[in-house]
Amino acid sequence: MDFDLRAAARRAMTANGFVPDFPLEVHREVEALQPGPPAGVRDLRGLLWSSIDNRESRDLDQIEVAERLPYDHIRISVAVADVDQMVGKDSATDSHAGHATTSVYAGPFVFPMLPERLSTDLTSLNPGEDRGAIVIEMDVGPAGAVARHEVFRALVQNRAKLAYDEVGAWLDGGTEVPPSVSGVAGLEEQVRLQDLAAQRLRALRRRHGLLDLDTVEARPVIAGGKVIDLEVSAPDRARDVIENFMIAANVAMARFLKSRRVPSLRRVVRTPKRWDRIVELAAELGEALPALADSKALAAFLARRKAADPAHHPDLSLAVVKLLGPGEYVLERHLTRPAHGHFGLAVAEYAHSTAPNRRYADLVTQRLVKAALDGTASQYTTETLTAIAARCTEREDAARKVERTVRKSVAAALMHARVGDYFTAIVTGASDKGTYVRVLRPPIEGRVVRGRQGLDVGDTVRVKLMGADPERGFVDFEGPASDVGRKIARSRQKKVAAARLARRVGRQFAVEVTAVSPKGTWVRLLTEAGEGRVVRGQRDLRVGQTIRVTLVSADTVHGFIDFEYLPGIDAYKSERTARKKGMAWRLRGLVGQAFSAVVTSVSPRATYVRVDDSDTEGRIVRGGGGLSIGERVRVVLIAADAQRGFIDFARE
Repeated sequence: MDFDLRAAARRAMTANGFVPDFPLEVHREVEALQPGPPAGVRDLRGLLWSSIDNRESRDLDQIEVAERLPYDHIRISVAVADVDQMVGKDSATDSHAGHATTSVYAGPFVFPMLPERLSTDLTSLNPGEDRGAIVIEMDVGPAGAVARHEVFRALVQNRAKLAYDEVGAWLDGGTEVPPSVSGVAGLEEQVRLQDLAAQRLRALRRRHGLLDLDTVEARPVIAGGKVIDLEVSAPDRARDVIENFMIAANVAMARFLKSRRVPSLRRVVRTPKRWDRIVELAAELGEALPALADSKALAAFLARRKAADPAHHPDLSLAVVKLLGPGEYVLERHLTRPAHGHFGLAVAEYAHSTAPNRRYADLVTQRLVKAALDGTASQYTTETLTAIAARCTEREDAARKVERTVRKSVAAALMHARVGDYFTAIVTGASDKGTYVRVLRPPIEGRVVRGRQGLDVGDTVRVKLMGADPERGFVDFEGPASDVGRKIARSRQKKVAAARLARRVGRQFAVEVTAVSPKGTWVRLLTEAGEGRVVRGQRDLRVGQTIRVTLVSADTVHGFIDFEYLPGIDAYKSERTARKKGMAWRLRGLVGQAFSAVVTSVSPRATYVRVDDSDTEGRIVRGGGGLSIGERVRVVLIAADAQRGFIDFARE
């Protein structure tokens, strides 16, 4: 179904109180800017600075560099773009930014807080450009503690713009050193040193109660100007590096302002109000949490679950994130002991400061820091800071609504032809305002408009798609029509069974085949409680047959238990699956790219292609109808799942 997604995004912006376009006065002000290097600051352009961000990112707020010190310490320096140098307080640009308070990432469109001449040029730390910056310097010890920090102004130059996917695949051990790293002398050793420092920082916060949460981030895949699929970004080591550096820098910045006795904006996540439901979720997985909220206990639980079932940890994380509640901005004026902390990050002092191109709170913090460094009075009263904190919190919530509406418009367009189909989903929200679910594949969210009674966050349910309206961003589902209590209880029993079996992946079990249909083959364990699906080698099985199967996965979040029947698996297929897993790993980061290919197989179930000048093979999951073996075709990569060896294309 065709619809104007950009127009829908603009409507969502306006409906939520944003001004999608910059006023003429702002454009004139920005065009008149005369950039120049800052005076009287340290010159650090000789250091091997680099950035790691999304491949398509153009607003580079920060760059990083590491240095080995004696006694096994590592000095980490994070340079943050000096946006205040170009955006004067109370200017037309500043007033517009203060109204929006954040850039809004609405699917494939970005509505920036600052005009692009600033955010992607003059105040972006682009490669090869001299830029003013605020540098946060931190010495990280062997155990992850920051032994010393310093904040100062400097002149810097980015030597390399790196991408999460290519650096992450390399650090995770799946690929060779990417050319963007190997092409710069000394950068390979530099990035590895940054990775080591990040691991130390994370290990210390984990001991203090860091919540190890992996959330699903689905981004539109665009080909020919149209959204053709949703890509889920997998967590990787490169993202961990930047996340840990940003957290450490924000903590150091908060402590710097506190040491100068400067009231400042803090980012807090309070003790969760729905801790009781988190306790219930843990109990369903055979774990016990204390009755009172305890971040260390929750962190230990999440770490155990991630180790036991890493593939489905994002779904458990999503449920926990929803129950923790959103963060907010507050004025911190208690200069001896912080009034609030960040429950999820396991830090007591935290000030957003590393993204001044896209968050107004960070720009305000930057001005507070520069005044403290210069020894001048703050430009903000406590009353003004309190109002800014409230505004930033409210606008952040509004931005989430815009992003959610656009995601739903994208989802509705993709799902419009599937009204009436059934999906497995996890409940992500349950309150008087409504009950919401997220489908597992594709990762689409919607509202349960019928049959929501008895559902709670974290429950896994079968839902029916009732409607999909791209113009309004509505995706509506129907929940279980009857026996809701029994179905939820059965789902929770399956989760308990999956949790019990999770550590026995690879073991064999005696089972009885209980059902065989086009939808799947199901078996029941003979020696203990549990049932699951045979996902490989099931072709010739029949009901009542007793066999031995191998456990291949146990999804503790949804209660899915999968087996394979080895005698039914062709050796060639096993070898082919292993080869496809390797190919899928190498294709990470290329989702959305187009390839020339030839059709190698056509059947009623699927159409397969092989990419030119490559051994890459995959399935056309959209637009494969009417093709013949040997026919040449242009395809777009829409998924590369290295865990399952799935490589999916759409016809261009």
